[in-house]
Amino acid sequence: MADEPLELGEISLSDWHAHADTMAEVGFLTIARRLPSLVRQAMGMAWRASPRDTVATIVLNLLGGLFTAFGLLATTGVLNALFSEGPTPDRVIAALPSLALVATAAALRTVVQAGAGWAQSRLNPQVSRRTEERLYGLTSRVELAAFDDPDFHDALERARSRGVAIADSVVTSTINVVTAAVGIAAVAGVLGVLHPVLLPLLLLAVLPDAWAAVRTARMRYTARFALIPVIRRKWIIAELLAERAPAAEVRSFTMRGFLLRMYDAAAKAEQDTMLGLARRETVARLVGEALGGIGSALVYVALGVLLALAAIPLAVAGTAVLAIRSGQTSLANLMYATNRLYEDGLYFTDFLEFCAHAERRLPDQRRAATPDGFERISAKDVTFTYPGSDAPALRGVSVEIKHGEVIAFVGENGSGKTTLAKILSGLYEPDTGSVLWDDTDLREVDPEELRGRTAVIAQDHTRWPLTARYNITMGTGKGEESLQAAAAVAGADEVIAGLPHGYRTLLDRRFKDGHELSGGQWQRIAVARGFHRDACLLICDEPTAALDARAEHALFERIRSHSDGRTVLLITHRLASVRYADRIYVLDHGKVTEQGDHETLMTLNGLYAELYTLQASAYR
Repeated sequence: MADEPLELGEISLSDWHAHADTMAEVGFLTIARRLPSLVRQAMGMAWRASPRDTVATIVLNLLGGLFTAFGLLATTGVLNALFSEGPTPDRVIAALPSLALVATAAALRTVVQAGAGWAQSRLNPQVSRRTEERLYGLTSRVELAAFDDPDFHDALERARSRGVAIADSVVTSTINVVTAAVGIAAVAGVLGVLHPVLLPLLLLAVLPDAWAAVRTARMRYTARFALIPVIRRKWIIAELLAERAPAAEVRSFTMRGFLLRMYDAAAKAEQDTMLGLARRETVARLVGEALGGIGSALVYVALGVLLALAAIPLAVAGTAVLAIRSGQTSLANLMYATNRLYEDGLYFTDFLEFCAHAERRLPDQRRAATPDGFERISAKDVTFTYPGSDAPALRGVSVEIKHGEVIAFVGENGSGKTTLAKILSGLYEPDTGSVLWDDTDLREVDPEELRGRTAVIAQDHTRWPLTARYNITMGTGKGEESLQAAAAVAGADEVIAGLPHGYRTLLDRRFKDGHELSGGQWQRIAVARGFHRDACLLICDEPTAALDARAEHALFERIRSHSDGRTVLLITHRLASVRYADRIYVLDHGKVTEQGDHETLMTLNGLYAELYTLQASAYR
């Protein structure tokens, strides 16, 4: 099967370059127009991270530029003294005051540049922290449906992979642009004082480098942008090859060779793209450097002509040479910093755009008071469609749950049971229809506060890499008595008793002294987590999927006894566990097709009766 073509889905070759034309029209003028906005955004971010270090960095860099200009002007005095007539000792003595000024300017420039570097090194980690806080603050607040949207995932991947990591680099590049611009301004001022004709000579040596920098930045970003899907797939396959969770199945189904083939296909595509990029970048640099060499030659020819025409004295020409070389260095730094800022800014813009998109998907500010409880939960004509899906997951569903009832949702896979439960608890908002807790529409209350009134025991619960205590309490501080009571109701106290450090045991074997649980043990921890919340609505979504028959029976007995006075919504395929529910809703392809208690539904002889009879016959 080694020669069998691979089905790579979203990383097929045609998709790798789906966005390759994003940067096709970008030129120097586009960069020049965009730089002020990038500088403003970067400085705003730096200011929010640390106003003191931002001010110190800018002020010290400005002082460095002033001392550079002062040193160059003082150099003219040195050269005038050295090139004047008279004995050499007298000329050297005459040059000493100017030499002292040059030395002083150099020393002061070194000190302030060191101070600027120190302030900038303090600024970078603060910027990184603020950026990460902003990203994860948003991803943890956006509506849950966003995580079912593939476009949201692509935008999030761009923001996480480069956007966050590049934030401090954007600030650094911005400061380098400002520093280089100050240096150029200082040199330009000196040349303008010496002779106005000298000023245009600075441009001759740097325009080719500017062209090369812009072109390579555009090519690099285009390649990286096009490779995002393949990099995502590489990461996913790498997780399958290197993580503990899939390790057993990788070996059981001898998938090593197959996964390596898929990884190699993705890696080869990335390699081919990057090799082509390296070739194009090299050509662009060679052309830029060749043209830059021609420009430098023209600068020195122009200086020679000015000397020959006696347009400038020799001392001024000497200072001009030093100033032009300093200006070339500053211009080279400016081109490099501009290149980095523009390129980094493209990735950082991905981060900013994702943040703006995520902010639009945050729940609106809602003023209605969140009810502490309810006498009745009712869903009226609810429809819901997942992002990117053509078929609705729910179609005109209406249900009612009264306080203290045990309600069951049953149906085949994909019937909409879990989706409906998430809508009733405020995790999803319906496209149409309404969900009311008594007379309060859930669209009008803060979803974060509403979630504090509900608890979910999920089949696909998270195995948090935290201690056993935090896996149950989820960071809430209800005290030891509440913790142990929840563990006892769920049967998790027996699991905790077998752990080496009790509730302080870290439940992740990837860390030192970590401990791993079986699937059934994790299920009991998840049940304890739901009981510990002590919410007015308890949603149990396949809570016994990982339990053996004895543990399953014991858990349902505990849920039944624990539900006294509470409202329980039970989602399960094991219909023997729901026969004692107050009311059972049968869902089929997103619609409620039957409702009633067990006896009523058996009398109807519909889908519920069919499924129940099939399961019961398997045990006879």
